[in-house]
Order: sequence, then structure tokens, then C-alpha cells
Amino acid sequence: MKIICDGFFRNVVKEVVEKKEYQRMKDFVAHGRYSLYDHCFRVALLSYSIAKRRKRKVDYKSLIRGALLHDFYLYDWHKKHEGHRLHGFFHPAKALRNARKYYSLNKKEENMILSHMFPITPWFFPYSKEAWILTKADKICAKKEHHNTFQRR
Repeated sequence: MKIICDGFFRNVVKEVVEKKEYQRMKDFVAHGRYSLYDHCFRVALLSYSIAKRRKRKVDYKSLIRGALLHDFYLYDWHKKHEGHRLHGFFHPAKALRNARKYYSLNKKEENMILSHMFPITPWFFPYSKEAWILTKADKICAKKEHHNTFQRR
């Protein structure tokens, strides 16, 4: 799939990533050699591209913002720490708590952040097209990031 990175995408991204708290994501590992910052940007780019290529009638701004903030949990889950147990199940709620501290979110963006791990977290169901696109894009990116990390070794 051809990736779309147009002016609209860049403007929405700029609004989110310019905060110093968001920049901290560069210091935390997401998958393999990819930082949380890199991972969330890649997921936002893929989510946007999927929706644009398939001409989906979605809230593109919310799609990009929700994707950028879906893993805004601000810790390295690879380091052993009691608060990081069962990371896969609990990080969506932590990401949402952090996102609410620094951003004004709409209900769609909140649901996107909470539900992006569906079906692993069945108690957070994706209620919008945007949430379903994010869920799919996140899994595609995570799989590629793991594959690229192990392929280089």
C-alpha cells in the first residue's frame, strides 16, 4: 500500500508531537529497535493511508490523533517493575490517562486509545471506523517492527 503523508496529516501530527511530554516517547522502546514515538508515528501514517486509499468517510483528524496517542503510556515496559505487569492488558488505560493530562480528547479518540488492543482487551470494544482502522494498523506495524528487528540480527 502506498503511504500518504500530505499537508493535512503533517499539520495534525505537528499539533500533537510538539509537546515536550510527547517527545519523551523517543526515550522508550516499543518493539525491538523502534521507539514509542516511531511506532505511534508509523501507526498514524498507516491508519491515515488506509482510510484515504479506501476513501473511508471518517474523522481524519481524530484518526491521526488517536493513533498518535494510542501508546502514550510513557514507560519502558521491557524493564521489570511491578507497575508494568500485564502491560498488554493495562497500557491502553494508562495511555488514555496520560493523553487526557496533556490533550483535549473527544469521545472517539478516547475509545480509539482504549480499544486499540482489541480483542486482547475485550472489555474495550472499538465503536467507530477510526478505532477499527487503528486496531488493524497497530497490529500490522507491530508485526513489521518485530520482523525487521529480528531480520537485522
